[in-house]
Amino acid sequence: MRLDFSLNCPRPLEGERVRLAHGGGGRAMQGLLEKVFFPAFPSPATGLRHDASVLDFSGPRLAFTTDSYVVRPYFFPGGDIGSLAVHGTVNDLAMAGARPLYLSCGFILEEGLPLEDLHRIVDSMARAADQAGVAVVTGDTKVVDRGKGDGIYLNTAGVGLVEPGVCWHPGQVQPRDAVLVSGDLGRHGMAIMACREGLELETRLESDSAPLWGLVEALIREGLAVRCLRDLTRGGLTSALVEIAEAAGVRITLEEGAVPVSDEVRGACELLGLDPFAVANEGRLVAFVAPEDASRALRLMQEHPMGQGAARIGQVESGPASGVAVRTCLGTLRPLDMLSGEQLPRIC
Repeated sequence: MRLDFSLNCPRPLEGERVRLAHGGGGRAMQGLLEKVFFPAFPSPATGLRHDASVLDFSGPRLAFTTDSYVVRPYFFPGGDIGSLAVHGTVNDLAMAGARPLYLSCGFILEEGLPLEDLHRIVDSMARAADQAGVAVVTGDTKVVDRGKGDGIYLNTAGVGLVEPGVCWHPGQVQPRDAVLVSGDLGRHGMAIMACREGLELETRLESDSAPLWGLVEALIREGLAVRCLRDLTRGGLTSALVEIAEAAGVRITLEEGAVPVSDEVRGACELLGLDPFAVANEGRLVAFVAPEDASRALRLMQEHPMGQGAARIGQVESGPASGVAVRTCLGTLRPLDMLSGEQLPRIC
């Protein structure tokens, strides 16, 4: 099957320019994807709007994903650009129910990058790959002129083996499904921001960057009716839920008091005027689970090291229009939507 996105996505208007100088997610990125990339590269996998494309070779199914990392600074509390690149790539594979196997990595190095920093990043990447059970099997290096690369950029691609019987994507989400998150939100984005801006906080925030395949594998082995998983990276919980609600044509209602946010993250967000629901994470996922399996799934997640802070935060509902809303502590409904840009640029 070939999906022709060009029928539905207009060409960019003459004179339009890329407005994402900071990178990131939100409506602007969604518009860029729909106007430029989806029409150029149509495929059934693109139509599912998932983190990794599942490739069917009339045998074992493979998942394939790619991502780029431009985080600044490239060393931060709880990680660095090397470990982040591994975690981000293996987590995208895991969200498709795929056991991560192999990675590639392209290194874009700026002339003048200290070799000590490069060794440290590469060693961190090797440790993260070993922890995640994957092998970095191929790569490339390029050096750009001084002042043109901000130290180091990384591009990774990952291949994984999809577990038998797994078919997770936003189109599977149904009314009455439970919405679960694997832990507290916003620590990665706020750790980067605090480090970058030199914020003096009472406690040291660390990134939640971590591989999630072990947690996902536990859900698979339990045989639970999981509909869809999504890791909560750029745009945080808000962007992930809005994308899924629109793809599935459903409404999602969250309970504000049930969403786990640490006091440290909440305080930092209030100080900077940021919404913790839209702050990036690198070791958190949202799971949509059939109502009959929701309690078992939550208990399993809470018993796993990568899901000890898991919580049930909402439910999927049918409605005349898709969207996401959060029920506040006062009982009112507040709509959630993607930001036009990114609250915190260069966080992954």
